[in-house]
Amino acid sequence: MTVLFDTSLALALYDAGEPDHEAVVEWLQALDEDLVTTPLTLTEMDHMLDARAGMAVRQVFWEDLENGAYGVRWWADGLRETLAIARRHPFLGLADASLVALAGLLRTNRIASLDQDFRSVTTPDGEGFMLLPADA
Repeated sequence: MTVLFDTSLALALYDAGEPDHEAVVEWLQALDEDLVTTPLTLTEMDHMLDARAGMAVRQVFWEDLENGAYGVRWWADGLRETLAIARRHPFLGLADASLVALAGLLRTNRIASLDQDFRSVTTPDGEGFMLLPADA
């Protein structure tokens, strides 16, 4: 099954100074599922990792991308669906709204995130999100 990959989890994974770093690393080491994100979230990850952890950490992230650690998905109606979700839930922003839209495309409610905002929205199919690793 696919798990969506959010920026908050990437920050905890790549920045050893983040409070949830060890728990996230341990959870990911046991995960046997594909992590997938959107180009919008990928861009947010890149920016936030550089801003918070620096270029060396950002380079490790780039290497993981190059080695296929994460899938990146986009689709023909992705922007339209993302904007519709963002307009209904403006507190999400475009990156998080794109993950909600991707959840509909991939028919999953599982998201690797530390961002509690996902608890206040549902997938396009009306399911609540399972936030991982907290809900594992």
